[in-house]
Amino acid sequence: MKKVIYIIVSVFILSGCETFLDKTDPTATSFTEFFNDEDDLRRVTYSSFYDVFTHHSNRRSLLYMLDGRSDNAYARDFSDHHQAIANGTLNASNVGMEYYYATYMKHVGRLNTYIDNISEPYVEDESIRTRYENILKGLRMWHYFRLTFYWGDVPFTLEPADLDEARQPAMPKEEILETIFPMAEEIANQLPMDEYTSNKYMFNQLSLKAVIMRYALYHGRYELAARLAKEIMDSGNYSLHPNYGDLFQYEAASNNNEFIVHLDEESHSGSTSYSFRDLGPHFRTGNGQSYCVPLKSLVDSYWTKQGRPIENCPLHTKEEYELDPNLNRDPRYQASIMGHGDEFYGETIDIYNSNNPMFYENQRASKSGYWFKKFVSENDAFRNGNMEYGLLRYAEVLLTYAEAKIMLGEVDALTKECINQVRERAGLDMSVADVTLPTFSSFGQEEWIDLVRNERRIEFAGEGLRYADILRWRIAEEVLNQSALGHTRIENGQVTSLKIEDRTFSNHQYQWPFPESSLKVNPGLRQNPGY
Repeated sequence: MKKVIYIIVSVFILSGCETFLDKTDPTATSFTEFFNDEDDLRRVTYSSFYDVFTHHSNRRSLLYMLDGRSDNAYARDFSDHHQAIANGTLNASNVGMEYYYATYMKHVGRLNTYIDNISEPYVEDESIRTRYENILKGLRMWHYFRLTFYWGDVPFTLEPADLDEARQPAMPKEEILETIFPMAEEIANQLPMDEYTSNKYMFNQLSLKAVIMRYALYHGRYELAARLAKEIMDSGNYSLHPNYGDLFQYEAASNNNEFIVHLDEESHSGSTSYSFRDLGPHFRTGNGQSYCVPLKSLVDSYWTKQGRPIENCPLHTKEEYELDPNLNRDPRYQASIMGHGDEFYGETIDIYNSNNPMFYENQRASKSGYWFKKFVSENDAFRNGNMEYGLLRYAEVLLTYAEAKIMLGEVDALTKECINQVRERAGLDMSVADVTLPTFSSFGQEEWIDLVRNERRIEFAGEGLRYADILRWRIAEEVLNQSALGHTRIENGQVTSLKIEDRTFSNHQYQWPFPESSLKVNPGLRQNPGY
């Protein structure tokens, strides 16, 4: 009886995005009355993606906001939760911790219920039921990959549970991972190989394997990450789009062969997108809010067009590069970031003019003097958009293979080819940047690590990967224990940078705290050390 009650309550409370998921029968009061045909299967699968992974307007989870947790960017609205993570003020009473932990755990419960009742709906073709079942199982794995990455040991169950059954001690992280990695791969192998004609955001075999690949890398399972990356490469189903910048503009956002996991119009019912509002400059009467903006740390991480760090280039000094980010820079910079002195909507950006809406001290302006150009189209300056985003793209497959092989000490020809493909597509001068050249023959593992890590940083700037990277590389104590700075200029004869905030990061913050509310509800849960 308790399990039946849980099923009914979970549908009403945990579904989140639509009233009873716009149930087919508006008079339905029980789960079995609601969950009765193929459309219901599609609806619960859609909502399971939408509520957490493909929401079009929730800044707490949108990919382009997540860099605000890292040394790449600053997120100005505290209620988005990213600011507290970046500046080190997150703790067990922080509302963001409660939001994320409760969201993931509630959806695990909801998915357990759907999967347990997967035989209820009527479908003419059993392969359709099987496909949706495996997509839902894949989403459940995605939640557990995230939960274990951020919290470590967490409660683990693959069955519907009533309140008493849900109050279980946390299972060791490694035990969970030993269960879910092979399980997730088995689920993926039962999915169709190709993307679907419609609802392409839903998992196919390769897109789920790409997610597994990402978390294999995150959790240090390098052999698995390299094997899955190689499988995706060998499939021939995906490729790098020839123009890097167009991937993040209307020119190619909905027409490329690089996006593997999609956040498209179908994944959020064709609703408008808000990336200009969230990232763009407040221009004239436009709707830009500058909620997440790049920092000097990211700007300076763009190497030269020859693939050299700015402090190690014979062509210009580091100071010259700091004062002019467009000088001899990796072309991905101009495709990704704009700032003082650049052109926007036919006008020159002047962040130091107090009469200009882009004046850096204005509330809706960028406190750093920089904005992301990715996902910011001038077409959307005075309207909401309909841009599509890639939650995971083929470039990540290439750089995952390269990093995994480097970490294994196996820098083979394919490792170098993967790096070269990404660099060449970016427009680097391959007469110098080609990593098969003799210049790179003396590289040891640490030098390859530095190269591939910076390649990831600039390739995926503004796409939400940096925070997880600095956690897993254990460099957050280095990069987040310094001030968040912005645009650099000469002032009174001195090189100065705009200062936004001081940041701190302690060793215990490599894991997130369990929210106090969860500790009270579940006595078997133990707080992570340091909180």
